Amino acid sequence: MQFPESWLREFCNPPLSSEALAETLTMGGFEVEERRPAAPPFTQVVVGEIKEAVQHPNADRLRVCQVDVGGEALLSIVCGAPNARAGIKVPCALVGAELPPGEDGKPFRIKLGKLRGVESQGMLCSARELGLSEDHGGLLELPATLLPGEDVRAALQLDDVVLTIKLTPNLAHGLSVYGIARELSALTGAPLVTPEIPAVPPQLDDTLPVRVEASDLCGRFSGRIVRGVNTAAATPAWMVERLARCGQRSVTALVDISNYVMFEYGQPSHIFDLDRIHGGLAVRWGRTGEQLKLLNGSTVTLDGTVGVIADEREVESLAGIMGGDATAVSDDTKSIYIEAAFWWPEAVQGRSRRFNFSTDAGHRFERGVDPSRTVQMIERITQLVIAVCGGTPGPVDDQVLKLPERAPVVLRVERAARVIGMPLTQAQCADALQRLGFVLTASEGVISVTPPPHRFDLAIEEDLIEEVARLVGYNNLPATPPLAPIRARVGSESQQGRFAVRHRLADLGYQETINFSFVEAAWERDLAGNADPVKLLNPIASQMSVMRSSLMGSLLNVLKYNLDRKAPRVRVFEVGRVFLRDAAEQGSDREVQGVRQPMRIGGLAWGDVQAARWDGKPQRVDFYDLKADVEALLAPRMPRFEAAEHPALHPGRCARVLLDGEVVGVLGELHPRWRQQWELPHPPMLFELDFEAVARRDLPKGQAVPRQQPVERDIAVVVAEAVTHDALMAAVHAAPTQGLLRTAQLFDIYRPAGGAGGGLQAGEKSMAVRLLFQGEAGTLTDAEIDAAVQAIVAHVGAQLGGRLRA
Repeated sequence: MQFPESWLREFCNPPLSSEALAETLTMGGFEVEERRPAAPPFTQVVVGEIKEAVQHPNADRLRVCQVDVGGEALLSIVCGAPNARAGIKVPCALVGAELPPGEDGKPFRIKLGKLRGVESQGMLCSARELGLSEDHGGLLELPATLLPGEDVRAALQLDDVVLTIKLTPNLAHGLSVYGIARELSALTGAPLVTPEIPAVPPQLDDTLPVRVEASDLCGRFSGRIVRGVNTAAATPAWMVERLARCGQRSVTALVDISNYVMFEYGQPSHIFDLDRIHGGLAVRWGRTGEQLKLLNGSTVTLDGTVGVIADEREVESLAGIMGGDATAVSDDTKSIYIEAAFWWPEAVQGRSRRFNFSTDAGHRFERGVDPSRTVQMIERITQLVIAVCGGTPGPVDDQVLKLPERAPVVLRVERAARVIGMPLTQAQCADALQRLGFVLTASEGVISVTPPPHRFDLAIEEDLIEEVARLVGYNNLPATPPLAPIRARVGSESQQGRFAVRHRLADLGYQETINFSFVEAAWERDLAGNADPVKLLNPIASQMSVMRSSLMGSLLNVLKYNLDRKAPRVRVFEVGRVFLRDAAEQGSDREVQGVRQPMRIGGLAWGDVQAARWDGKPQRVDFYDLKADVEALLAPRMPRFEAAEHPALHPGRCARVLLDGEVVGVLGELHPRWRQQWELPHPPMLFELDFEAVARRDLPKGQAVPRQQPVERDIAVVVAEAVTHDALMAAVHAAPTQGLLRTAQLFDIYRPAGGAGGGLQAGEKSMAVRLLFQGEAGTLTDAEIDAAVQAIVAHVGAQLGGRLRA
């Protein structure tokens, strides 16, 4: 909501500065988002009256004007504006004037000069040159009532301040200047000026037949015929200026009057061309398949959930939102029909968004407009129409069908004090509510309020408590220190924070991405194997209908977005929650099923291992590159990897991740089926881990530096082809070596050509392992080392059927 401060002060003018007034509104719940001057600063610009305008002797497009600026002599000014003519009054910048900065950011000074050989003693200005608007098609024509030499800033109130207020949806009563003034009066105690709107006596008996068929759409409908209007009449300059400061451009006189009253009192209205209405009007719900061409030029297809105003032939208006093009007023209009109605908020809400546009009228009606003032608004519009365009009015036709029933709301003073957090008396609460103009009854400790017709937000006790709090003043709330001491909590060093984990992944070359928690149902079915995801009751889009149980779909979507934009290499990760159904628990009379929201960390790598190689030979990232990244992320803890299956991953290139025997995640290559479906040139590698497991870490433990040198021994054991590296390492470390074995590392695998030979039979392989021994007490002897080696070989033989290779 944007409006000039001067207009607000016409209704309520507290003894406050502009800054203090804005602060008062903000602390009263009407946040002033911006304060700016109505015009940028400029000096020595006065009202000038052009007495004579003749052709420049040396230029076809220039005129030499004789301008009266209130001095003893006329000024000779050369001007190129197409509307420079004798008899009009325009802004005149005198020699020495300083105008608003141009595109270069420097102030523009007016100097005495010559244009094509003719001296120019100033400059006649357009609106753009004064910073009032972007219009530079000609000189800014001023009202004829202004006197030559009068300061333009004072004459046009250019030192006025424009306020922009940010309103929450429950403050629909603040969507007008009068509504804001009513709140300002309650906040400051300054008197509220409520102009009397006298009834315009009818001079005709003409009425338009109107039939309201849907009382759940329209609760009250008021209208009036005015004949003989002059639609070519110019909108008064004061009205054009006020509308401009409300952010509304001038259209035509009739449209401007309708908009002006909407900003003034908050009541949207519509003016029809009476001669284009066929028969009477019907207010009803739309019918499936009906079409309407709107004033904005678009054509919409209607159904039974959209309210309309129709005549005997076609639909003429979208109820409460926008009029139709067929009955729009034009230069040929002679007779009009003025309409003001109360449309039920539920009947208007969401309809504009359905057709992908919004209007000021719809914005107000879907929040609630005072239904008690429709006739007064018709009278106010009629008053302005006759004053500007002339015309002969008929009587006001007012149909009241069904108005909102306002049930009393009860406020308990004791509870209000407890909720607000300060002691309150019943007198304070009653005074605050009476300042807002509420009708109330009071008993011991209880106040009952019947909400006025302009307040649609008062329904429960908490609404009244909020009104009391803001009228008492948030600044007056006591600052009470907490009773309990505040002690800093020191986090455990065995748990890493989210930022630390993020930094570790960033150090590995991954970039963080943040995605919605609601995703496509197909992602859950295909990538997570989740046939029963958590569904949203009111999704913001059809492709965001369920809550995710895996991060993989979101990461693949990020990959696809980047590949569509020719990204050569993608490495991304996300830390976020997933949503998993708990197993149903048997309750007393029903099954109760909850939803867990564990934190996960997922990553994706696609493209080359390195962004660029010195030898120019790219190498695509594979399973083992991703495995190395996961190991680095979990270091110094040593994860184990076991072959696994996952709905999103390649059956033979997928592993689950274990820490201390607990499964904490999965990694692998994207399944070829999904790679083809997502149209990826080659498969990405993905991992997803439980965040809590990743965040845990082992604290370092002090250990004495060994005094003895370690001893290495290499052995080659022959085992069956099915024996894995993990199984061999487990057998080696489980051997009884009396604590001498420190590490074991596989460094070679041998398979004979042809399947047999070199001491190996078909189906066998040789695995070479480097063993590192080290003693605690002293230098190891050959006997001790040989005994340990023999124990390892024997244990491998017993566990895996292996033997020492000859």
